[in-house]
This record gives sequence, structure tokens and C-alpha cells, in this order.
Amino acid sequence: MKKSGLTFYRGAAIMVIVIFVGLQMISPNIENPPVTSEIAVPAEVKQILERACYDCHSNEAKVEWFDKIAPASFLVAHDIDEARSRFNFSEWDKNPTAVQELLLWEMVNAIEQEKMPLKRYKLAHSGGKVTASELAVLKQYVNTLPGRHKVDTARIVSRTSVNQKASTQKTPVSLNNIPYSSDYKNWKIISVTDKFDGGSMRIVYGNDIMVKAIEKRQLPFPDGARIVKVVWGKQAEDMDGNVLPGNFQNAQFMIKDSKKYSATEGWGFAKFDGLDLKPAGKTVLFEQTCANCHRLLAPENDFVFNIPTK
Repeated sequence: MKKSGLTFYRGAAIMVIVIFVGLQMISPNIENPPVTSEIAVPAEVKQILERACYDCHSNEAKVEWFDKIAPASFLVAHDIDEARSRFNFSEWDKNPTAVQELLLWEMVNAIEQEKMPLKRYKLAHSGGKVTASELAVLKQYVNTLPGRHKVDTARIVSRTSVNQKASTQKTPVSLNNIPYSSDYKNWKIISVTDKFDGGSMRIVYGNDIMVKAIEKRQLPFPDGARIVKVVWGKQAEDMDGNVLPGNFQNAQFMIKDSKKYSATEGWGFAKFDGLDLKPAGKTVLFEQTCANCHRLLAPENDFVFNIPTK
């Protein structure tokens, strides 16, 4: 018995060694592509980003020796690929200016909510943690971005004019075949937000399936759930400190269909801009931009912002 038991453990140990060596042979090679457009921010901001974010969100990742050992190397390679697909500080100019501001704001929000850097990254890289004082530096910077101070100075178009125009035009359809519908006006309001980086005021509506899922704390949300976020500009603060909504800017749709929209986390995205409700995007790839933004901050909420799920 003792001899057979010893033989078993030796065999098991040899098997583990063989598997370990085999994993090293197929371990992914983590490479740094060329830097094409470095983000331009103040030096104190850049220093924080380089230390806490660049190992995943740039083409200048500093991979430690232990990051290269399988099976950990597979997870590290996956995290870097995923992070670069969401936003890459070394290819920053690929994003329009408005998207750059949005990403910076959502990044700061993610750090404040301790969703970034990833907990597993901080466990192995103690220097990646962002301190309270560093977070304050980042907040101070994003508060200087132009979008933070946007004010709607255009003549306010009455609701009657908007409704009349909407009723006479052909139903707009997004490039990924999501039609605009005003049915959301009969849905329940699930959130009201003030988006500082875009100078806008927003109301979020949910259909019955979405509302029931929120009430039951059901995550991920079921197929058939729908959300519409309606966005208005913000007028300048008056003498009494009141800030009133400006003109209608857009309506943003999210439709849950885990099979149809599997490439965008199970959600179909659409945005209709201005009084003409012009579908956003030049190609159907616009939905990837939407999905990447939602992947950045909200995976724990099934990639949905501004809902009372906690």
C-alpha cells in the first residue's frame, strides 16, 4: 500500500511538472505595439496614469517576470488585450475629442469606485494603487475639461415644436436596425442624472421588464429589457442658483438580446441626435464605441449605468 501510494504521488507530481512545462511552451507573448499618439495631459496627471494605468491601457506595458509565468501569463495577456480594446493611452487620437473627455471622466469614476485598477492587478502590483491625494489631482484635472463647462445658450425650442416635428418625419432607424420609438414616454423613470462632463441633464426610462428586474435585483438583466436615456442641454445657473434644462440633445436606446447582440455584451445600442433624431454613427461599428464605454465602468451592473441595483 505504501509503495503504491508513493508511486501514485510521484506520477501525479511528474504529471503536474509536464503540464506546467507544457504551459510555458504555449504561454502568450505579451508585446507592446508602437505608440502612435500619446495622451497629452499635465505632468502630474501623466505620472499617475503611467504608474496606475499604463501596464494595461497602453502600448508601454511593463510586464514583471512573474506575469510571464503560465498560467498567470494567460490572464495577464487577456487583461491587457481587453484593456487596450476599451481605451489605449498610446493610441489616444483614435478617439474623437468628446469621447476622450468621456473616457477620462469614466476612468476617474472607476478609480473612485475602486473598480480600477483591477483588484487582482493591485494584489500583484502594490504600486498600482491610486491614493486619495492622487485621485484628487485627477478630479481637479477632469473638472477643467471643456465639457465640464458646457452651457446651452441656443434659443429654447418649445415641446410643442418638437412633438410636431417628430410626428411628421419618417421613423428613424439606427445602423444596427434599432428603430426610434416614443413609447418610452409611458415607461417608468428609473434614474435622473446630471452629467458634468457633457454639460447635460438626463432622464432614464425603463420598460416593464427592466423595472421588474431592478426591483428583484436580477442580474444579468433578462432579454427584452429596454432602457432609454433622454438628454437635454443645461442652461446657465440663474441668480437663485437654479439650473434649468436646455434643448433636447438626443435619445439613447439600450435593448437586451443576449444572442442578437452577443458582440456588444448582449445589448443593442442606438442613439438619435437632435430634433431630426438622426441616427448616430457613420458605420455599424459605432455600437462598439458604446459597448467599450459601458465595459469600462459597469460590468457589475450588466454594463448599465445609472440604475439603482445596489
